[in-house]
Order: sequence, then structure tokens, then C-alpha cells
Amino acid sequence: MTTQHSKTDVILIGGGIMSATLGTMLKELAPNKEIKMFERLDSPAQESSNAWNNAGTGHSALCELNYTNEDKYGGIDIKKAVKINEQFQISKQFWSYLVKQGKLEDPQAFIQPVPHMSFVQGIKNVEFLRKRVEYLNENILFSNMEITDDKEKIKSWAPLMMEGRTSNIPMAITYDKTGTDVNFSSLTRQLFANLAEKNVELNYEHEVQDIKQRKDGKWEVTVKNLKTNQTEVVESDFVFIGAGGASLPLLQKTGIKESKHIGGFPVSGLFLACSKEEITKQHNAKVYGKAAVGAPPMSVPHLDTRYIDGKRTLLFGPFAGFSPKFLKTGSNMDLIKSVKPNNIVTMLSAGIKEMNLTKYLISQLMLSNEERMEDLRLFMPNAKSEDWDVIVAGQRVQVIKDTKESKGNLQFGTELVTSKDGSLSALLGASPGASTAVDIMLDLLKKCYKNEFSQWEDKIVEMIPSYGQKLSENEALYKKINEEIKKNLKVN
Repeated sequence: MTTQHSKTDVILIGGGIMSATLGTMLKELAPNKEIKMFERLDSPAQESSNAWNNAGTGHSALCELNYTNEDKYGGIDIKKAVKINEQFQISKQFWSYLVKQGKLEDPQAFIQPVPHMSFVQGIKNVEFLRKRVEYLNENILFSNMEITDDKEKIKSWAPLMMEGRTSNIPMAITYDKTGTDVNFSSLTRQLFANLAEKNVELNYEHEVQDIKQRKDGKWEVTVKNLKTNQTEVVESDFVFIGAGGASLPLLQKTGIKESKHIGGFPVSGLFLACSKEEITKQHNAKVYGKAAVGAPPMSVPHLDTRYIDGKRTLLFGPFAGFSPKFLKTGSNMDLIKSVKPNNIVTMLSAGIKEMNLTKYLISQLMLSNEERMEDLRLFMPNAKSEDWDVIVAGQRVQVIKDTKESKGNLQFGTELVTSKDGSLSALLGASPGASTAVDIMLDLLKKCYKNEFSQWEDKIVEMIPSYGQKLSENEALYKKINEEIKKNLKVN
């Protein structure tokens, strides 16, 4: 085994949507920067970014009830919903720009218009849903949202949900035609294909084994070529760790102060999938319900229309499970190896606090296939077991961290961890990650390229016309930008 040495300006670790997005943005803003990407598997988008491993919702808070909580005064707090929708608008603007520039050639391969819906049963839940729509409708981003408890109307929106329904329990459903389904594996592949044309070095079957910072601030990344067993040390000014579940162990290797007192809790998942055309053609929506008591936000049940590799599929789930792996292709030792002297108290504190989550995961692990079908029948009463297959979803690693108030807090969402000098950044966490990738990478660029960022702002506005403004506060700009997005991304 020989060791080679090389240099570059930027190293991207991980072949998913995050690295693809950051690489694309950097090549637009600073075309002369040399970039190398390293991915352990043999092709891009095989883990969290893979279309079968996520819901592809294009998270915009149009249907996800956990983004709008009832406050103590009985009102609905929509701040998180508005923020997430704004973030997704930024992603759509960037994709629209790339399509217009000819850098993304086939938008329909990665984004399709699919209405987003919320579905609840029971008097209190119906009341909550009405109130939610009332609050959201006042915001331009949610002005298209409708609600009904009329069963005939529901049948016209989601016929499979009413077929065979005999229960008299009050129910209501919302409908927003501006929703989308996003195939992040197709998008990631297109972005990397474009980067390859710009001489970005894409290294598949290359595993990062170590990341160390020199005294002069530069990083040395040790990479093993899994085909030849040859090792290479690559020197770089900047390193981005966007390796999904593997990001935490890689961040821990850096030894930076910001990597301390952070843990990860892996959650696996299953979906029920149906690809029978006579069934899939009757449902065109992403329908989100309410999470069970004690269930984590990523376990909100939903019945989704998906467009994967040109074929329409229905997915229902997710059903949570537990695996100690941090990636689907990871090791059963991942969780144990991530426990360090600096985070053991953090991890134990989370274990004590999250007993409800533990009980929930155990109950999910014990579900039979017929019990999963019963959950599906709450959405689709006539669902037949023989029409649905079980598929394993991607691994999610929820961040556990200490705050000023307490130790061992489970964080839901995505978390950007950046070194004090801005020379290294890692992305941890899960949903709504992929949907908000462009906004997250803008935040990274602002933190890590402080000296250059102000020179890039004109170009950023060209790529993302709403940059520096809130579309939720500028109706005219929102309408103008969305006409352009609809035209370029073909999402009428």
C-alpha cells in the first residue's frame, strides 16, 4: 500500500444532495476553485438522498402538521412552517435558475406537481386543522390551501381514502395544489453530472479514514481507494462533511471543539409500497396525518404519490425501527463507536429523557405486517395486503446535544456544525434536510467564506432572486418568482 499526496481548494465528503448542492453553488460563485468529492459507495445518492430512502415531499409545511403547534393561548404558531416554506422556495429558485442556464436538463425527472394534504379524524383534531388553515391562509405562501369536511369533496380529492369508509367519526382534509414530489436521487445525479463537466473530480469507492487539521489551518484528509487499497492524503483549505449518517463519526475524527458533546441516535424505517397501476392512478397526493402520542416527528404517517424513475408509486409509512447502524450500508458498531468520553453523559442523559421514544420504537419493532396494514387502512380502508410490499427506508441519525439549559437534548431537523475558523463544516440530522439544502448551503457559505461572500452577492441574487428578502412579506415578488419557477420547472 503506497500513500500519495495531492492538494485542492475544497473537499466534499459524501455523494448526496448536500455535497452536490454545495459543489454546484461554489462552481457558480467561484469557478476557479478546485473541488474533489469522495464517496464510499460506487455511485451518487445511494443513502439518504436515494428516492426510495426518503419521502420526497419537497418539505414546505403545506401538509406537515408537526410544523404548526397550538400555543398555550389556543392560537397556532406558524413561524416554523413559514420558515421551512421560505427555505423550499429558495431551493426551487436555484433549481429554476439551473434549468434556465441549461445546467439541469430535465426538471420533470426530479420534480413533479403533487398536491399536499393534511388528514385528521375526531372533533378536536378537526377543530385544530380548521384553525391551522385560518392562520396559514393569511400568509401568501399558504394562500392556496383549502379545507373541507364534506365527504363528497374529499372523495374528489382523494378517492381511495373514501372508498369503503363506513366510520362516522368526524374527519377533515386540507388540499394545496402547489405541493410537489421531489426525486432527490435524480436531482443529485444531474447536479454531479454537471459538476463533472466543470472538471470537479468525483471519486467513488473512496472512503475517508481520517481528517486532521495542521498548525497552518489547512486540512489533511486521508482517503482509501476501495478498488486498489491505495491511500491518498489530500490537503485542502476547506472541508465539507455531508455524508448523512456517517457525518457524526467523521466530524468526531476532526477533533474540533465544536464536535464535542454531540451524539447521534439512529432511527431506521420501513414503508409499505404499491406499484399496481390500477391503484396508483387513483391517488395523486401526499397526505400527512398526525403522529401517535410519543412518536418522533419523523414518524408522522403519510400516504404519498411518488414519481421514481418515471414510474408512479404509492408509499405509506414510515414505520420506525431501531438499528445501531448510522447508514443502511453501515456497521452494527456505528452507535457504540460514536460514544466518546466527551459525549457519554450527553448520550446517557438523552436515554433517560427519551423513554417515551424508546417505548414507541419497541412497539413499532413488534408490529406484524397485518398491523401495519391496519394503520394504512385508517387512510385507505380498502387496502389489501397482497397489493403492498415492505421496503426498508434510509437510516436517520437524530442529533443529541447539550444546551445551556440541559444535557442530552434530542434535536429534530438539520444541524450545521462549523469550526470556529470556518475551514470545516458538517451537516448532521434529518428532515427537512434535502428540501432545504440550498438555504443551508447559503448559510454555510456565509459562515465559511466571510471574505468572499460580499463579492458573491450579486451572483447569488441572479441565482436566487428573493435573496435577502422574505417572500412571505412580499406578495408581488412571490407571484413574479413563482411564475418563472412554474415555467422553468414545469410544475403548473
